[in-house]
Amino acid sequence: MNNMKKVVRDGKVAVLVSYGWGAGFLTWGAPVEAIFDPTLVDLIENGTTQDAINYVEKTYPDAYSGGVQELNIEWVPEGAKFIINEYDGSESIQLMDDTNWLTA
Repeated sequence: MNNMKKVVRDGKVAVLVSYGWGAGFLTWGAPVEAIFDPTLVDLIENGTTQDAINYVEKTYPDAYSGGVQELNIEWVPEGAKFIINEYDGSESIQLMDDTNWLTA
């Protein structure tokens, strides 16, 4: 996964997350590389929602594109470990360092 193309600015990596209710993006079947895809990041920043949907449907035909309309860019510190959680389609980033793990 370290050789995936990513957008990095000021030591942070662009990660695409779908905040909308109803359908996630990564959590609904998009491949991991899609959440870092520089072209998709650019479309979310500067394009239209339909451009982003068309790109996902062409580039990742097995991914569900319903969550694309709610994609946002989160800037995660480069090298930080994280997971994307989902509740009722709404995704959120959870950084490993920000989690208070319990010990039994």
